[in-house]
Amino acid sequence: MASGFIILDKDSGLFSRTAGGRIARMFGTKKFGHIGTLDPMASGVLPIAIGDATKMIPFIEDANSNEKEYLFDVVFGYETDTLDVTGHETMRSDIIPTIEMVKSVLPKLTGQIMQTPPQFSAVHVDGVRAYDAARRGRALEIPPRPVHIYELEFLGLDGDVWHFRTRCSRGTYVRSLGRDIAQLCGTFGTVSMIRRTQTNGFGLKNAVKLDFLENLFNNGGDFKKFLEPIDSGLGDIPVTNLNDKDADFYRNGGFIKTCGPDGLTRVYCDKTFIGIGMITDGDLRPKRTI
Repeated sequence: MASGFIILDKDSGLFSRTAGGRIARMFGTKKFGHIGTLDPMASGVLPIAIGDATKMIPFIEDANSNEKEYLFDVVFGYETDTLDVTGHETMRSDIIPTIEMVKSVLPKLTGQIMQTPPQFSAVHVDGVRAYDAARRGRALEIPPRPVHIYELEFLGLDGDVWHFRTRCSRGTYVRSLGRDIAQLCGTFGTVSMIRRTQTNGFGLKNAVKLDFLENLFNNGGDFKKFLEPIDSGLGDIPVTNLNDKDADFYRNGGFIKTCGPDGLTRVYCDKTFIGIGMITDGDLRPKRTI
């Protein structure tokens, strides 16, 4: 069974899970997952794990800074129930801010802030997903939560479309960021485009389009050359190398004596990645074995 990561440049209009399923079928497996989720409207970097690479998703999310980068557009003057252009208009204002006004509010949304997720989001409130309630016409009281906005930059204006870039922490909703920029300017705003350019150490540079992959697959091309190794994205986790004997013992659940520092470690045998271990008081213990 093939295992590894496809760094997908997801197109707008496609569900993240749908994209993952189509990639998994090309590689002949039903086992897949993705690092983070992109809204159907959003495009950009979506790492898809297939096979045993799915075991690495939690460690990749913990190994990196979890910083993400997005380009996004906002149209001022109205707001929708989804906070993007796919939703139904709920509020309108004649106030359109000036460039100086927009630039002046961005520092207020930079750093550690409290952000309220959209009603149409996967946030749980009392055991109910917000988007499930929203689809039934019931608005939940979603409490704000802390997120970190490392950078928030105005890039320019094209007609009535305002262009922005942000670098932010995991859990940040770009749609909420668009809403909050507008609110601080005394008006309403709706996000009209979201494109993720970086996530968990993966970027657009190594990303591939799904249509391109499927075209290779359907025409007998080498689509597998785009499959990244299972240990992709684990670069911040220290390495422990084992000899053949210790590696066999480790694979079978054995503890190995080591002088490495306590904490997670990538475990290799003769340059072959065999999983993630935990070192505690000089003992290397298996956590996820490939």
